[in-house]
Amino acid sequence: KAYLKLYEEAIKDFDEAIKLDNNFPLAYNNRALAKYNLQQYQEAIKDYDKAIELDNNYSLAYNNRGIAKSDLKLYEEAIKDYDKAIELDNNYSSAYYNRGIAKSDLKQYDEAIKDYNKAIELDNNYSSAYYNRGIAKADLHQYEEAIKDYDKCIELDNNNSLAYNNRGNAKADLLQYEEAIKDFDEAIELDNNF
Repeated sequence: KAYLKLYEEAIKDFDEAIKLDNNFPLAYNNRALAKYNLQQYQEAIKDYDKAIELDNNYSLAYNNRGIAKSDLKLYEEAIKDYDKAIELDNNYSSAYYNRGIAKSDLKQYDEAIKDYNKAIELDNNYSSAYYNRGIAKADLHQYEEAIKDYDKCIELDNNNSLAYNNRGNAKADLLQYEEAIKDFDEAIELDNNF
C-alpha cells in the first residue's frame, strides 16, 4: 500500500504486523518510511530507532534515519547515521550520496564531492549524484567541471529541468550567454515554472 501512496493505510498494516511480532525490524523501517512520506519526520525517526535497536546492523534503517534527520536540518546527526550505514555496507551508494547532500548543506563542498565521487564509482549511472556534484562544483566556482556533471546528468535523464537550468547558470557564469539561453529555454520547455 505504501507503493500506492496510501500511507495512512500502510501505517495501519504495519501497526498490525508489529502487534503480531514486535521484534520485526523491517516492519518498523517500513512504517517509518510511510510516516516519512507523510512528513512525520520525528515519528519516522522513532520507528527507525526501534528498527536499529532490534537490528544494529540494519544499514538501510541508518540511511533512512539520516534522510529524516536531514529534512529536520540535523545535518551532523544525519552524517553520523550515513557513516554507520557506510561502515556496515561500504558499497552503499545511496548512503554516500545522501552524506554528500548533508555535507553540501553544511557548505563542506570538497567533502561532498568526495562522497558523490564514491556514489558514482559504485553506480556510474547515478544521475542525481552527477547533478548534485555539479552543484557542489559550481558552488566552488568550478564551472567547467560543473557543466561536465550536468552534461552527464542530462545524458542519463534528459527530462531533468533543474540540470538544464543549472547548466545554463554555469554557462552564464562563464559568459557563454547564447549557450546558457538554450539551456534555460530547454528548462522552461520541460517545466514552465522556470
